[in-house]
Amino acid sequence: MSLPQLIISMMLFLILFFGIGFLLNMLLRSTWVMAIIYPIIVITIVDNVSFYKYFTAPLSSFAALGQDLIALKLVDILVLSSGLFGAIAAGIVIRMLRVRGYQMF
Repeated sequence: MSLPQLIISMMLFLILFFGIGFLLNMLLRSTWVMAIIYPIIVITIVDNVSFYKYFTAPLSSFAALGQDLIALKLVDILVLSSGLFGAIAAGIVIRMLRVRGYQMF
């Protein structure tokens, strides 16, 4: 992946998960909902195991997930961590707006 692609991907993930987190926080009135859901989203992006297998064969599924997480490249880690930063930033912004008196949030 080239440097411009990396920068654009990181910005897209940051803005995407900031926006989704902001909207979920407004609708559900829970500040950190997206930061809690984000690891589940990352697992579904990274792993090659179906969700059903985590309940029928948990040992092999979690072992495969561990191998998939270890096999991530630096570029993948940077893009996924920028999404997590966006989700956390959405929680911080919502909290700041609530402290300043915006009751619709």
